[in-house]
Amino acid sequence: MIDRDLHLARALLVESNPLLRSTGVAQLRDMGIGHIAQATRAREARLLLERESFDIVVCSRELEGSDLSGQDLLDELRRERQLPQSTVFVMVTAQASYNQVVEAAESALDGFLVRPYTGAALAERVLEARQRKRELGDVLRALDAGDNEAALVRAIKRFQERQPYWSYCGRLAAELLLVLQRPGDARRVFERLSEALPTAAWARLGAARALVAQGEIAAARKATAELLESNPAMADAHDLMGRILVEQCEFDAALEEYRAAVDLTPGCLLRAQHAGALAFYQGRTDEALLWLERTLGMGVQSKLFDALTLLLVAMLRHERGDTAGVAAMGEQLRQFRERYPESKRLRRFERTSNVLHGLLAGRADAALAELRDLSTQTIDDDFDLEAANMLIAAWSRVPEGLRQAGEFEAVLERVALRYCTSRAITEVLAAAARRGEAAQAVIRAAQARLSSLGERAMDLALKGDPGTGVRELLAAGEQTANAKLLEMAGAIARRHEALIPDAAALCGRAAARLKRSCQAVNHIAGIQRSGRSPGGLQLRSAQPATEAAHAAA
Repeated sequence: MIDRDLHLARALLVESNPLLRSTGVAQLRDMGIGHIAQATRAREARLLLERESFDIVVCSRELEGSDLSGQDLLDELRRERQLPQSTVFVMVTAQASYNQVVEAAESALDGFLVRPYTGAALAERVLEARQRKRELGDVLRALDAGDNEAALVRAIKRFQERQPYWSYCGRLAAELLLVLQRPGDARRVFERLSEALPTAAWARLGAARALVAQGEIAAARKATAELLESNPAMADAHDLMGRILVEQCEFDAALEEYRAAVDLTPGCLLRAQHAGALAFYQGRTDEALLWLERTLGMGVQSKLFDALTLLLVAMLRHERGDTAGVAAMGEQLRQFRERYPESKRLRRFERTSNVLHGLLAGRADAALAELRDLSTQTIDDDFDLEAANMLIAAWSRVPEGLRQAGEFEAVLERVALRYCTSRAITEVLAAAARRGEAAQAVIRAAQARLSSLGERAMDLALKGDPGTGVRELLAAGEQTANAKLLEMAGAIARRHEALIPDAAALCGRAAARLKRSCQAVNHIAGIQRSGRSPGGLQLRSAQPATEAAHAAA
């Protein structure tokens, strides 16, 4: 097999053993590859792959001195969209158990080699993979260009016509359908793949993910539980089950699932962050600090690292009275903000960290002035659920003797009226307030008030006066920026447009307010991350997985 462009390729060899690394470099050079970079650890490789473009990656599955295996590295990079579809990824291993072979196949690897292997065998795998990339070039080019619609059309055609690599294209099409918010279609494709490939656990997981996207949580939970029963070591399934349990407000059980995922992939930065964040909300301070500080050692410079971790660690160190530790997190947040100077999110994080440090360092007046100023932002368009949780968490750490009477409760009420849109979010707001009795009373009262508004609007509609109900919902929704009220106002106006002369205008007002200020409500400050479903192939979307995604916020 001839590859006339191989001399132009850039390759990365990831190998911890010096002798094997030297041999690998020689084999790649003998193939005619012109540029070869080397990494000895997964963390080093991850940073290189995030910063540079490589055509070929040859990675050892077993990496000495690293919690992250080569398989973990690949899974994380693909899941977080940090590896172009056009890059060839070949895994090499010292042994090949059945489970390892299945795991490699389900990761959409381009090649799998068992040591000892010859340079000719490596060349064969690489050349075959590059030929496959060329065969699927129209699909992969569209993906790497961010043209998901074009990639979907081409992948579906190959899948339906059973052209070469049809199963890969089917999986790709299903993932694209999820990205394009067509979960029903995605589910049907995943189910067809599962029927055609009975041993493909990823297809069953994909169908469960599609159920979650459709809002069919109970069915998704049942499907995921059945998958875990037969595949208990499937970390992505534990991730999904954790997400489902958060939705169902079973936070202790969700934490168990996140723990299981971390135990299976101890070097996975994102999973450690998720487990640490949920442990933080559950008041498991020692465990939360363990997981979150572990992520600091995995690579603060990684694109997969979320700066929220620094603020959570600052809060946990504040509880221990660790003034220097809080200051250190504040300094790292300052450095992050310098990298993204336009990010209001990072500015809020830094200011909140300053509040925590000031409370410990004897500057309570200045700290409270800062916190009160932050509290004026609760109705701002860009004040999202994450910001709300962190503001509440900061207030809950201010000693009662330093607060003015009722000021914390007033902030809490504004936040609750804006974000109590589901039971899960209501419970997390209470957790952010450390489940204090007075704080929970404020949150429950706000939730009851919102429910009463909805019930009154429905009652008015049943009595033949839907217009009054819509206007009341709309007025409250515009005042509080509560998405549920605004969505309900629009839904009732559309349903009863014959009885409401200005129904179209009312719908327009509701939609405009939703579009302006209710965009970032799908994640719960480190527990759920919008657009990051577990188990998927790497795809490009409008929501990158880096702090840059928040820079405009």
